[in-house]
Amino acid sequence: MAIILLNKKEWTKDGRKWIFYTRYKDLDGRTKQYKSKKYINKKEAQEAEKQFYLEFDKYRPDNNMTFKDLYTAFYDYQKDKVKETTLHTYHDRIRYMALLDNIKVKEFNIQHYEAWRKKILEYKLSNRTRNYIYKFLKTIMNFGTKWYGINFNEIYPKMTNFTDPSEIKKEMEFWTYEEFAKFISVEKNLTYKCLFKTLYYCGLRKGEARALNWNDIDFINNTVKINKGLSDNVNGKTYIITSPKTLTSNRTLPLPKGLVNDLKKLKEKAMEFTNFKEDWFIFGNAIPLGDDAIRRRKNNNCKLAKIKQIRIHDFRHSCASLLINNGADITLVAKYLGHSKIDETLNTYSHMFKNKLNNIINLIDTLDNNTAPNKKEEIDFEISI
Repeated sequence: MAIILLNKKEWTKDGRKWIFYTRYKDLDGRTKQYKSKKYINKKEAQEAEKQFYLEFDKYRPDNNMTFKDLYTAFYDYQKDKVKETTLHTYHDRIRYMALLDNIKVKEFNIQHYEAWRKKILEYKLSNRTRNYIYKFLKTIMNFGTKWYGINFNEIYPKMTNFTDPSEIKKEMEFWTYEEFAKFISVEKNLTYKCLFKTLYYCGLRKGEARALNWNDIDFINNTVKINKGLSDNVNGKTYIITSPKTLTSNRTLPLPKGLVNDLKKLKEKAMEFTNFKEDWFIFGNAIPLGDDAIRRRKNNNCKLAKIKQIRIHDFRHSCASLLINNGADITLVAKYLGHSKIDETLNTYSHMFKNKLNNIINLIDTLDNNTAPNKKEEIDFEISI
């Protein structure tokens, strides 16, 4: 096998000039030759050669893939199948797989897994994050079973996720309407005022709000269209615009009149720029407001208003609380927040619905009191033997 730089006459117009050339034995034991297509650089040709053997090896009963081979194949396979943000997450989690690099997947056993598990426990991570990593490991193993015929049946039932009985679950933080009113009263900048109102009243995810353009606002029907998200620092880029988190995250929401009026004023200010475009970001003009700038502004406002600090994501929880405590139907809450299933809404905000159970009992008690007879009735009964 060899990586070859072609003669200049053989280069393609777009500069592809490297190939790999190899001999291999097919499943019948016959020797064959293979010449690859052309690649831009030597590294691409090397990676393609490696992938060629990984694909070929999946048919071999003596598969000698290591875990590094497997997760590299998984990552390469996913490159054109998932969002850039998802691929970035995969890349970030691969470092935790490196603990298994040299283990042959066909020899992977429960002892290997337990040793890996102990190493993961040494990292200062929440159990939630550890279980995301655990789930990623199982995803790679499933990929190995599907594409390379690797049998993990003996180890799968013995693998356990991460639990900590002593871990205290952090309670969900949110603001009441009164707390938010204090918060927004100290905000004098119109851009930030509109942003914080949008987060609180519409329950948007931070990335959904930051990705909004002026052409997402319908000032005739007073609605906002959510159809994308924004993420920072992905693959060396300052920010990227992606599709929403889920299909049901695509939604159109009504806007409160007060917010509509503020947004109209904000657009008038933006239109004063000679190069104004409808696809400018609502919160930031030509480029979106930075994540750090938003967080610092929020923190400062909390101090000025003398209210508790909450995360930007907790504005979304505050919106859910506002809807639930004012009698909104659970189906509408789920749709408003862009949840894919009502179960997701119930599981996330079940504690908020506990107060509603008392309301139901009070309703039944009221009905009973209203229909109860004015005087006690004697009840006759017989005992049959």
